[in-house]
Amino acid sequence: MPVGRSLPQGSRWKQIADDMEPFLQGVARQLAAQTDGFEPQIAALAQYALSAQGKQLRPMLVSLSGRAAGTIREEHLTVAVIIEMTHLATLVHDDVIDEAQLRRGRLTLAAHWGNEISVLLGDCLFARALQLATSFPTPDICRAVSGAINTVCAGEILQNRSRGDFDVARGHYFKMLAMKTGELFALSCDLGGYVSETTEARRNSLRDYGVALGTAYQLYDDCLDVLGSEATTGKTLGADLAKGKMTLPIILVRDRAGVEDQDRLRHWLANWEPAFLAGVIELMVKYESFAEARAVIQQYLVAAREALMALPPGQGRSGLAGLTECLAEQTEALGVVY
Repeated sequence: MPVGRSLPQGSRWKQIADDMEPFLQGVARQLAAQTDGFEPQIAALAQYALSAQGKQLRPMLVSLSGRAAGTIREEHLTVAVIIEMTHLATLVHDDVIDEAQLRRGRLTLAAHWGNEISVLLGDCLFARALQLATSFPTPDICRAVSGAINTVCAGEILQNRSRGDFDVARGHYFKMLAMKTGELFALSCDLGGYVSETTEARRNSLRDYGVALGTAYQLYDDCLDVLGSEATTGKTLGADLAKGKMTLPIILVRDRAGVEDQDRLRHWLANWEPAFLAGVIELMVKYESFAEARAVIQQYLVAAREALMALPPGQGRSGLAGLTECLAEQTEALGVVY
């Protein structure tokens, strides 16, 4: 679930990213410094994992939410480092589960040092993030981060138990997205507001924004598995289908198709070969799942923007709204060639 491939490179994104650059550089420096907290013999492995950052979207959410709620402080940097380290730990474990060889154009930790070391190092990253959270004077940050880790891991378990389940409920699918991706987005926004000492009502609004944006982001990423290009996604198309994951475009076809087409789709997914992708896309065109998938993503982005209305106008709120605009723009390009 790398962040970089799911956001456009247009002027709005550049404006937001340029504004965030000093904060993100601070996060990168502090994140690199975390290797000092590991045993010297594994410090190189930790550094390799911690340097696998994309566009640091979660730290951006911490900063933008902090601005939307009040004043940015040094503590925002620490919170951003904690959440980014937690996110990178999930990626280490994801690559083991998915047997991935590459992430962001380089070998995964598992491809370099094997699954056993990767699982244990991911555990070390989680532990280090929680240890850093204890540096705050109250247990609130640590409690929130540990709760989010539990939710993310539970979401991944639910997804893995649902692999190969052709009849997975649409509501269950959306629940998994909110848990495994939306939760860390929500945590980033919530704690950004917490450190700025905003009201509980505004924190709830920020959290609602984060869940909606995170769910939209993961929906888009799932759609890229069949609607993107390998140059854009950095992975083989149909990779999710090969692992038995039911994603939104597939669920839409399943729910709209007649018995004969349902049986074809079921057979392809149960006996996946890359050659089946063309047939799956034909069914998506036939049942217009591309347009519906785009509409669902846009609905979540509308919900994210509506959540921001409870926040005062300003640079932070504008930046958060800008992220929804970036993803909305990219969403509109989904499947347009078909």
